[in-house]
Amino acid sequence: MKYYKPIKTVFIGTPDFGVPSLRALIKNKRFDVNLIITQPDMPAGRKQIITASPVKQVATDYKIKILQPKKIKTIKDELTEINPKIIVIIAYAQIIPKDILDIPKFGCMNLHGSLLPKYRGAGVIQAPIVNGDEYSGLTLMKIDEKLDTGPIIAQLKIKLDNQETSETLYDKLSTKSADFLLDSLEKYIDGEIKPIPQNETEASYIGKIKKSDGLIEWNKPAEKIEKFVRAMYPWPSAWTWHKGKQVKILEVQQKTIEIDTYKPGKTFIYNHGLAVQCGQDSLIIKKLQIEGKKILTAEDFMRGNSDFVGTILS
Repeated sequence: MKYYKPIKTVFIGTPDFGVPSLRALIKNKRFDVNLIITQPDMPAGRKQIITASPVKQVATDYKIKILQPKKIKTIKDELTEINPKIIVIIAYAQIIPKDILDIPKFGCMNLHGSLLPKYRGAGVIQAPIVNGDEYSGLTLMKIDEKLDTGPIIAQLKIKLDNQETSETLYDKLSTKSADFLLDSLEKYIDGEIKPIPQNETEASYIGKIKKSDGLIEWNKPAEKIEKFVRAMYPWPSAWTWHKGKQVKILEVQQKTIEIDTYKPGKTFIYNHGLAVQCGQDSLIIKKLQIEGKKILTAEDFMRGNSDFVGTILS
């Protein structure tokens, strides 16, 4: 068995997406995680209680030093003094400045939740579902000064199914990230993997998803809207307007019921179920939630909202 001197490692991240990878790094004897950097504690939930990030909670569990700068550039001197050999970054939501990128011998590594270069940016979990891609996946890349443009160390493809939501894909990517990250990092450190530049002609940028991005455009084909509904679940949810109230459309099924006299957004009864006309074909609504109320099946929803049928959603 080979003996390796533990590599001084700094981990930077915030949400639960990075927790499996962080735990794996801490438990692996090849890496000595002696500092964890995460975002400051933030208000969370309906009561807006100040809450530590999932990454901070792991750091606390393992009694590892924590830093929570509002701007990471302000702790450059502390990082220089620690002199890590590698920095691992997962979902931190801040740009890492060059004077920090230059500190570690092996560089700053970012685990990205898509197959670069196709989707750069923040909304990369939703994008492959919206676009009907066959695969999504993970990319380990060496960070440079621009956003998600650094050379690729390794990638892992994950096949999407026709029921995939952003919630199920997020969970799959997070779960598979730990083994993928450790295997790729070790091979890179041992010189078995060489970084490969990204193909700029294949790149696209996906901005951060906002609540307003969930608005359904009913004039689009039902096939596209069905993918959109899955991609927006659970947040921000696909939604529409009904008599001045916001209605979240949480689960649908595509159906070829095209009625020429119905405008896109028109709701109607089909086989005792609730349907809505799209730009092409229709959707059967399975679950929905009107503003201020609980999630209901379409059957239960219609018992208390009979005026919903026959209206045009916008």
